[in-house]
Amino acid sequence: MYDVTSIQNLKKDVLYLVAKASFEGTLEEERDHIPELELSFYGLTDADLETVFTVGTTLAVYRLFLFISRKLEEMKKLGLQVEDYDIYNPDSSSLKDAVVIFGSGCTGEFVSDQGLLLTNHHCGYSQIQQHSSLENDYLTNGFWASSKEKELPNPGLTVTLIDKIDDVTEYVTKALEADPDPNGMNYLSPSYLNKLAEKKVGGKFLQDNPGTGVEIKPFYGGNKYYMFTTKKYSDVRLVGAPPSSIGKFGADTDNWMWPRHTGDFSMFRIYADANGEPAEYSESNVPLKTPKFLPISIKGLNEGDYAMIMGFPGSTERYLTQSEVKQRMNAVNQAMIDMRGVRLEVLRKYMDASDKTRIQYASKFAGSSNYWKNSIGMNKAIIDNDVLGAKAEIEKKYAAFAQGKPEYEGVVEKIDAIIEKSTPTLRQLYYTNEALRGAIEFGSTYLIMDNIKKALEEKNDSLLQASKKQLENAYDGIHNKDYDHEVDRAVAKAILPALAKALNADELPSFYQTINGEFKGDYNTYVDNIYDNSILSNRKNLDKFLAKPTVKAIEKDPATAYSRSKNEKLQELGKQYMELESGMELLHKAYIRGLGEMKQPVPSYPDANFTMRLTYGNVKSYSPRDAVHYDYYTTTDGILEKENPEDREFVVPAKLKELIQKKDFGRYAMADGTMPVCFLTTNDITGGNSGSPVINGEGQLIGTAFDGNWESLSGDINFNNDLQRCIALDIRYVLFILDKLGNCSHLIKEMNIIE
Repeated sequence: MYDVTSIQNLKKDVLYLVAKASFEGTLEEERDHIPELELSFYGLTDADLETVFTVGTTLAVYRLFLFISRKLEEMKKLGLQVEDYDIYNPDSSSLKDAVVIFGSGCTGEFVSDQGLLLTNHHCGYSQIQQHSSLENDYLTNGFWASSKEKELPNPGLTVTLIDKIDDVTEYVTKALEADPDPNGMNYLSPSYLNKLAEKKVGGKFLQDNPGTGVEIKPFYGGNKYYMFTTKKYSDVRLVGAPPSSIGKFGADTDNWMWPRHTGDFSMFRIYADANGEPAEYSESNVPLKTPKFLPISIKGLNEGDYAMIMGFPGSTERYLTQSEVKQRMNAVNQAMIDMRGVRLEVLRKYMDASDKTRIQYASKFAGSSNYWKNSIGMNKAIIDNDVLGAKAEIEKKYAAFAQGKPEYEGVVEKIDAIIEKSTPTLRQLYYTNEALRGAIEFGSTYLIMDNIKKALEEKNDSLLQASKKQLENAYDGIHNKDYDHEVDRAVAKAILPALAKALNADELPSFYQTINGEFKGDYNTYVDNIYDNSILSNRKNLDKFLAKPTVKAIEKDPATAYSRSKNEKLQELGKQYMELESGMELLHKAYIRGLGEMKQPVPSYPDANFTMRLTYGNVKSYSPRDAVHYDYYTTTDGILEKENPEDREFVVPAKLKELIQKKDFGRYAMADGTMPVCFLTTNDITGGNSGSPVINGEGQLIGTAFDGNWESLSGDINFNNDLQRCIALDIRYVLFILDKLGNCSHLIKEMNIIE
């Protein structure tokens, strides 16, 4: 059995060698040899590293340390003052421990030792909306818990902490070599890889560590693998959120735009059991004693200051070919633009007319509109920034590199051929999905209807009773508090003819034949028949059917026929597309591997996949076009300049207006007495980075990332350092709102604020 002291000595020597090589300037040459230390010297064997999880991670975690060390000199030139082990340390708390996954698509950061968490307003928007009603309209008025007892629970919301990161490339490669189907898709399969992760750590480890999970993620198209050990907390309570007139100031108009004046933040708190372990909501739970939290700087910032962001970017596609970029523009983005635009226009009309509808659909509208506008901006930026030309140039160089190399030669041409064949199907799939699944909520659970029909025909009473109960649950799932049957009806009347206009007649689901035949092309009558006469249209119709279910009623049900037709078409298109795309992943794996060899010894970074990433840069202004220059920060003066009481997007709360006019900013103002709101950095971020901390050179929180700029929305495909900017909320504005508007002095006292 290994000795713990041996492990500690190994780690110590590894870190020493890294530091020594870094100081001597030989890290690049030595970095791959350092992990090859003679294990027997420490009384360890290879078996120890394979069988003992805590030991096995030893050689992995410092690989990340090595990466940071290799970049340390460059980071320090830009202004970093802390050391690499302050950022990531496998043996003690570091900055990475203060950064978490918020929900399933955002980032957050701890700002106190009591589990207090900062993220974006739009990240917490769904929870704010769920707690809102006509009586307690937190969307309009904001929410501020005056004590921990008044913080609001959020069922279903989780926060995930990253415990360890482990390079398991060799382990996965050996497993894949033993795979009976070496050309199969297991090398990218989440289920397969996560089974490997569970096998590696062992069932006992997971049993002994409640709330702990492990997953293996592929990088570089499956050329590299890392295992992430996580701890997930499910008792997450809403602490504070400004009114939407602050948290969403500018809304759709300003989204993806600079200059920006949006106070995009909300605050939550993580609760745990008495031992600090994850637990379901309970009044007996206590605030989590956070392993690390970020000190907050209100000293201010200047152009050129160092800025570092840690977070969980969701997806980039930096290795797409020119043909794939065109496919993204025409088949994917355009479908979002066209179909979401139709739905949003209808929702906007009804939301403007009714506060009840506004609250019901607030989160749905925000979620849909965000990437509707993103798609518009991305298509424009691809053209404006000549992304296609840049891709063509890369492919030209790749072709020269690939000559005489069988594993790489002809790869791009094969990708192009697949894209040409698959694009019509992908376009059809996206348009149909965006219209019928993304826009229309009402329909029938036709599989449950099939079970009821089967039960009636076979006189199976147990199946009948179980299926009737499922049907009731399905009804409640549709007709929930955030659904309006008439609003959805109006969306359906607008979207069905829009889809028919976008696709050829032979590309449409079969229910369009019913519209053109039985209903003589009258979309309104067809929709009304579904929304009025279906079994799930209203409670009266449902109760009538449940009291006396019949096969005839099911066969005549218009929503069941519509839903079956819709889903059969989507399944058909999905299967067809997968067949046409067959082999694409292996081609991409080869393409990315070849690009990596082209760029040696400087490695390219892998595409984002919602794992923790660090990006560093500087606070910086930019000039998007001739005679136009944007400063690197905005102030509250711009809020008053944009104010329009007649436009819901630009309403300024009376209290905020008064504070601005009086310049009552307290200690959060800049030296000249003005109040900053947002600022720009050169950091490379994308969706998933929302809520990520912006950290200065001293390791202190200076802001929260929440958006990118319009001119560089092609950045997920082709990063342009001259144009790409991260839009961040200045932490001083957050504190000002908390203190002066929210009267949350108790939260201010929780934080470590550095002046």
